[in-house]
Amino acid sequence: MHFDPLATFIGSIAGDFMADKQVNQGQVVWAVALILAGLGVFYRLPQVMPKIEAIPQFAAASGIIRFCFYFMGLFLIGGGCKKLYQQYRK
Repeated sequence: MHFDPLATFIGSIAGDFMADKQVNQGQVVWAVALILAGLGVFYRLPQVMPKIEAIPQFAAASGIIRFCFYFMGLFLIGGGCKKLYQQYRK
């Protein structure tokens, strides 16, 4: 069996910090996934938007499409942050 002093130290700090609060790890994972998905929208949209604008049916509505994607990204990030805050607040 391998002993990792750093992991033991971090675990003891986290245990002391969250001793009185039960954290649902599934909710934390879901919150991080929401935040990463929102950041992915912001990262990927500038690369994908020219391809969407190349489609004739969507060319005229490119402004509203861009707004909707950024709005969706904000909601994903906001929802993930809210979920993390609710898990770790006292």
